[in-house]
Amino acid sequence: MNYRSFGKSGSLISALGFGCMRFPEYEKDGKWYVDDEKAIPMLLKAYEEGVNYFDTAPYYCHHNSEITVGKGLKGIRDKVMVSTKIPVDRCKESGDYRRLLEKSLKKLDMEYIDYYHFWGLSKEEFDKSVLGLNLLEEAKKAKEEGLIKHISFSFHDKAEYIKYIIDKAEERGIPMETMLVQYNLLDRSNEEMIQYAASKGLGVVAMGPVGGGRLAAPTDLYTKLTGKPSISTYELAFKFVLGNPYMSCALSGMENIDMVEKNVAIASNAEGLTEGEWTQLGESVEKLKKFSELYCTGCAYCQPCPAGIDIPKIFNMYTYHNVYGLTDYAKNEMQSYKKNEGKTIADCKDCGLCEKQCPQSLKIREELKRVEEVLIGK
Repeated sequence: MNYRSFGKSGSLISALGFGCMRFPEYEKDGKWYVDDEKAIPMLLKAYEEGVNYFDTAPYYCHHNSEITVGKGLKGIRDKVMVSTKIPVDRCKESGDYRRLLEKSLKKLDMEYIDYYHFWGLSKEEFDKSVLGLNLLEEAKKAKEEGLIKHISFSFHDKAEYIKYIIDKAEERGIPMETMLVQYNLLDRSNEEMIQYAASKGLGVVAMGPVGGGRLAAPTDLYTKLTGKPSISTYELAFKFVLGNPYMSCALSGMENIDMVEKNVAIASNAEGLTEGEWTQLGESVEKLKKFSELYCTGCAYCQPCPAGIDIPKIFNMYTYHNVYGLTDYAKNEMQSYKKNEGKTIADCKDCGLCEKQCPQSLKIREELKRVEEVLIGK
C-alpha cells in the first residue's frame, strides 16, 4: 500500500480509503441490517492489505454502518483512523453538536473519532449552522476533551465556497484540518480548490473517484486519451485521482472482498501516473469534449426552458455515450430521467428561446431529437 502525508495532521494515510456506505445488507421483518458476517471480513481484509482510513456516517446502510465499523475495527482501533460525520441540518442549537457526537461514539463503541466531519456543507448551511450556532467552538471543545482528534468537513456546493469555508474557519481561530470532496476524471470542478486546501495544510480525501460508477464500465477511454494500449477505465479513474499531487486519499465504497482486493492492487502499485501523464489525461479529456460533434459546455444559458426540459443534463448524458463510450450508463441515466418525469423534446413548445441564448449557437431542438433517438430509440 502507498501512503501519503495527511495535511498537517501528522499522520500518514493509505492512498485507498474504505468508504463504509455500501456494506452488504439484508431485510428481516421490515427492518434492514448489515450482514456482519460478510462486512467485517471486508474491513479486516482491507486493514491487512494496508488500508488505515475508514469512513462512515450516521445514515449509511440504513443507520447501521457505524455499528458495523465499530465491531469490525474494535481489535485494531489504535492502528486505524476512523472518520464519521455530523448531520449539520439536525443542529438547531449549539448543544446538538455534543448530542450527535455522543450518539456516533455510542454506535461506534469508541472513545474518540479521528476525523469528525461537518457533513455535506454548503455555504448556506455553513453560515446558518456552523457559524450561526458556534459549532466550530463546540468542535474545539470536543477536540480539547479528546472526543475528536481533528475537525473536518465534507462538501457539496459550488467549488469557490471551499475557500470561503476554509478562510472563515481560520478567521475564527479554529481551522479545518481535512476535507472530503467530489473529484474524478469526469468532474474536475473542485481541482483548483483542492490545491488551495492543500496549500492551507488540509489533508484532502476524494469521494466518487470512479464517478459514481460511470468510470467502472469497460471502455477504450485510456486508448482514446493517450494512444497507449488499453487499461481498465476503473484503474484509469483511480490513477487519475491519485495522480493529483494535492490529493491524500481516494475513498471507495467497497461492497465485497473482490472489490477490496482490486482497489488495494491499484493503490499499492508503485507505477502511478507521472506528473506529465496526469496532466496529459486531464487535457485530453477536455479536448475530447471539445471535439465532440455536440459540444455543450454545460453553461446552462438555455435554462430555464419554458417546457421544463433539462437540456444540459440530456446533452451531458450524450457526452458519456459519444465521448467516453459509456453507452449503457448514458441510456440508463436517460431512462431514469424519464421515469422521474423529466421533460424531453416531445414536450418542446418550439419557442426557440434556448437557441437564442446558446453561446455555442447549437441547433438545440434538432440536437435534442437526435440525442434522444440515440439514448431512447425512435
